[in-house]
Amino acid sequence: MTITIHDISNIRESAREFIAAMGEHTIFAFYGSMGAGKTTFIKAICEELGVEDVITSPTFAIVNEYRSAETSELIYHFDFYRIKKIEEVYDMGYEDYFYSGCLCFIEWPELIEELLPEDAVRVSIHELDNGEREVEILK
Repeated sequence: MTITIHDISNIRESAREFIAAMGEHTIFAFYGSMGAGKTTFIKAICEELGVEDVITSPTFAIVNEYRSAETSELIYHFDFYRIKKIEEVYDMGYEDYFYSGCLCFIEWPELIEELLPEDAVRVSIHELDNGEREVEILK
């Protein structure tokens, strides 16, 4: 499935389309180059899921925890960009997050590919020549 984000003004609409396609999956691995829009899109998804907290990239914290105000469900947002060794991910107890049943949105999953659950949904985001973003969901 492919979702096109025409511009920032329709990103929430694209996020709703993504949420409708999530099904029962809980682990989403977002691939894309720096500046492709991974964090911005995850922010829009979280807002559509009812998160009222300030949503920022967890680049330095590695993981941010949010709670939906509507459902009280936990949502974890990871950014593994600064991971130097896979041992850092073991030390943070990644299994507790990935296998919690909570939603997990993961940026830079290529750095921890071997740790991703088999049922993780791969999501590719890339910028088109006209500035639009294409979100491809690979189940």
